[in-house]
Amino acid sequence: MGAVNIFDLSTTAKRFRFVAVLEAVSWALLIVGMICKRLDEPIMWPVKVFGMFHGAVFVAFLIVALLAARELKWPWWVALLALASSVPPFFTVLFELWAAKSGLLGELSTGRRTEPASPAPVRS
Repeated sequence: MGAVNIFDLSTTAKRFRFVAVLEAVSWALLIVGMICKRLDEPIMWPVKVFGMFHGAVFVAFLIVALLAARELKWPWWVALLALASSVPPFFTVLFELWAAKSGLLGELSTGRRTEPASPAPVRS
């Protein structure tokens, strides 16, 4: 198995993985900003900058998740779970790992998606 190139955005699944990881990174930065705001000598710029960055990435994740759900033909409940994963910190990465293991992320999947088998060709 080759190395993972997180900057390869050539497919829907790869774009989803990138934005899911970016959303988790933006959460970490926002938490750092909130800590800086509560220091004895508060530093306000990190929470403003990281908060704006997190907000933009949050919206991007919601859009990419909806596009992935449509293109990868996720059931409605998986799409809803993907959207909900953007609320708690770092859950987008947990969702991405689960989706890959469950066979829901196309070529990035490590598991097998359970779909009805296509009918066998009829022989005469």
